[in-house]
Amino acid sequence: MQGLNVKEPEQLELKEYPDAKEPEHDEVKVKLIYGGICGSDVGVYKGKIAHASYPVRPGHELIGMIAEAGEKAPYTVGERVVVEPNSFCGACEFCQAGKTNICKYKKSLGVNDDGGFAETFTISAKYVLPVPETLPSEKAVLIEPLAVIVHALEKVKVEKGVSVAVIGCGTEGMLTIAMCDYAGADITAIDISEEKLAKVNHHYPDVKTLLPSEAEADQYDIVVEAAGASASFEQGVEIVKPGGDFVVVGMAPQANVAVIRLVRKEVTIYGSIIYTMPHDFEKAIAYLNDDAFRAEPVISKIYPFQECQQAYDDAVSGRYGKILLDFQTT
Repeated sequence: MQGLNVKEPEQLELKEYPDAKEPEHDEVKVKLIYGGICGSDVGVYKGKIAHASYPVRPGHELIGMIAEAGEKAPYTVGERVVVEPNSFCGACEFCQAGKTNICKYKKSLGVNDDGGFAETFTISAKYVLPVPETLPSEKAVLIEPLAVIVHALEKVKVEKGVSVAVIGCGTEGMLTIAMCDYAGADITAIDISEEKLAKVNHHYPDVKTLLPSEAEADQYDIVVEAAGASASFEQGVEIVKPGGDFVVVGMAPQANVAVIRLVRKEVTIYGSIIYTMPHDFEKAIAYLNDDAFRAEPVISKIYPFQECQQAYDDAVSGRYGKILLDFQTT
């Protein structure tokens, strides 16, 4: 079978892999339908994720169909599923507290374990969830990245009348805008790209858009940092209101922040990493299955997986939203 392989940073290839192993016990073999290229996939490709291992097969935003099921797997052949790509031990203090997202022994598909960008792959059934028949696969591939934002925004109260600034209008930023729009919040989108801001304006005309230089201090009840840049984190500290909430989804390597500003403003900072399973996935599915939730603007392009280099080049450029690889083209 064919799949993607990152031999080492900036060396991507299509590779012939052995067929995925036959599922045993609670395992399932999944035939991939779509895979989404994420910021962490780009990070692995560019060599910017310290704990990545090489060579590695990328891919963790995955929608597929059950091709085979082990005797203890609660799935049937032909059923569509979404993959939870982060394995956890279930025994450490964090797992025991229900915080599997910060498991001491967590491994992530496509980063330090082979991912799912292949025609088929085998995985434990505890890491998949069924996709409703009413949810098209093109939207269902957003379940995993949306679960990230579900988890982040549950830390604060987003509702009608609350002012929210979203810094960064890539995939996670656009999904944050979609969730805040659904909740009726007053939203301001901030990005260095006028092209991305124009896209926000086109799809969400009620959302105010600003370049970073246009944002003023102490304006927003909630700020969500989804860019992963040092300057964005620093700006978030400045533009959140005194007593406000700062939710950090992006992973800037470091930032230069005046601690006295945080103290005097009594800002609450929430770090947020991935999600918990199945809660955040189930909520993401419910949002995407609701016609009032507008997530379509997130997806920019769909490429046959054989054109993976062009897809990755576009993803690296930062000019586009979510880029999908179509694995139905064999």
